[in-house]
Amino acid sequence: MGQLKESPSQTAGPYVHIGCVPNFAEVTGVYPADLGQVIARDEAAGQRITIKGRVIDGAGAPLLDAMIEVWHADANGVYASQEGADPHVAGFGRVAGDQDTGVFEITTIKPGSIGDEHAPHLSLWIVARGINTGLHTRMYFAGDPLNAVDPVLLAAGDRANTLIAHPDDGGDFVFDIHLQGPAETVFLDM
Repeated sequence: MGQLKESPSQTAGPYVHIGCVPNFAEVTGVYPADLGQVIARDEAAGQRITIKGRVIDGAGAPLLDAMIEVWHADANGVYASQEGADPHVAGFGRVAGDQDTGVFEITTIKPGSIGDEHAPHLSLWIVARGINTGLHTRMYFAGDPLNAVDPVLLAAGDRANTLIAHPDDGGDFVFDIHLQGPAETVFLDM
């Protein structure tokens, strides 16, 4: 007695890492390495990039148990399952935030446009404690000329800036995901 039962809002987070990135959760023997650790091999065509960010809650604190899945096309805008795709680009990855700082890091190549005026972007799925249904969003690159005509950015209106990653002084991209508040990231209904 004296312990509270788990509520539905507390069930997703602690188990996501065990199921999706077991080695990160120190559950070994399931896979030699967690799935999605290499999004694009060294041989992949395109600009190598690193994206760093945090998932931030409504109080402004970084989540220390977030996990992010990433999908993107290759440098020519072709997804891994499509004909002509770069065989060195898996286009899928999973990253967990640092458990002390919440900082996540994605290393891959900059994708190309998938056509139909879609600006180069990464699709992201965010899960953590308290998020029962994963949140979907996109991350775009500051300064890309297709941003001005991308249908998702246009639909986001004056909140489109919440979907844009900016380069830092070292050339890495920075993209924080805000779950609530005035800087709340635009999430997509999938």
